[in-house]
Amino acid sequence: MKIHEYQAKEILRRYGVNVPAGIACFSVAAAVQAAEKLGGDKWVVKAQIYAGGRGKAGGVKLAKSIEEVRQFAEAMLFSSLVTHQTGPQGRIVHRLYIEQGVAIHHEYYLALVVDRASQCVSLIASEAGGVDIEQVAAETPDKIHKIMIDPLKGLNPQDAGNIVTRINLPESCRPEAIVMLDALYRAFDENDTSLLEINPMILTPGNRLIALDAKMNFDDNALFRHPDIAALRDPDEEDPLEVEASKHGLSYIPLDGDIACLVNGAGLAMATMDIIKLYGGNPANFLDVGGGATAEKVTEAFKLMLRNPGLRAILVNIFGGIMRCDVIAEGVVAAAREVGLAVPLIVRLEGTNMELGKKILADSGLTIIPASNMADAARKAVDAAARFRSEAVTREV
Repeated sequence: MKIHEYQAKEILRRYGVNVPAGIACFSVAAAVQAAEKLGGDKWVVKAQIYAGGRGKAGGVKLAKSIEEVRQFAEAMLFSSLVTHQTGPQGRIVHRLYIEQGVAIHHEYYLALVVDRASQCVSLIASEAGGVDIEQVAAETPDKIHKIMIDPLKGLNPQDAGNIVTRINLPESCRPEAIVMLDALYRAFDENDTSLLEINPMILTPGNRLIALDAKMNFDDNALFRHPDIAALRDPDEEDPLEVEASKHGLSYIPLDGDIACLVNGAGLAMATMDIIKLYGGNPANFLDVGGGATAEKVTEAFKLMLRNPGLRAILVNIFGGIMRCDVIAEGVVAAAREVGLAVPLIVRLEGTNMELGKKILADSGLTIIPASNMADAARKAVDAAARFRSEAVTREV
């Protein structure tokens, strides 16, 4: 789960991390009032979306007067902001963050991320932070420094001191930097965070360290421990279908293909999409119904898949381990009847109660194309989608 910059900064503030004063706003008038309340002679107007690259895309503007705050807010609010992370469609800006302007002497980069390969937390730092950090990583990787943190031991002062030395922080502010790194690690660890990125962390002319930007992502599987963080989710920033899916305990990501996939298990779902591509088709979605799917859950999954107007076939690929094939079969039959399925349906069942599941499908009276294995299922799905497209063209003619 992602949250907005201003929400991440509020969390970091609770851990003692220095962040500029700022106020979140939902209207132009509120933005002006926020600047007046913050005081000073410079403010930064920031678009709040779940994507990086806002600065280069015009989503971060330095205002030197209240009138400029108004102008920038009017230009950003409810506009579509396109960055290298949003895709060409961009994201609509529903929130702004008005922040006090801060003088910058130098920009650094800091990040904490789960490193699955080493089963540790990776602390990444660079003396070359800012909007061009991707270019720095690509062209001068020697400026990117990394240490692995054992999650059972945490970040020790020696490692923290080593990293601040390697990014060439002035000697006078290294003790403050070590304290900040400890606070960032505690915020990362205690909130089940999967990514915490500060870009940039700045050094002011007065040698203060400030987190000028902040990004935090959280492990969805741990949100039950953090209802306060779960409450920060912004549905305006998420795909409506993904939000709807999460209400029913489904993991769903829409894609641009025409063969829908209903699978149990994320690994099997990825393999199913791969094999569809191998046989010349294009998957329309990632959909994992998990290990505890019910007939109702499968029906909701079908409804989600059928919202794709370009859908040409549905492939159900189930390996019955914890999940029983007969339960899935009952759900498939109930779903197909309820939604009035008009596209070809291909089903491959393997595992617990497989034969009973196949019998339920065969006795349903529905037109279901059975498959014996994954390769057979993929071939049949690709062929069925091609025939459906061809027949649709014929009907139109």
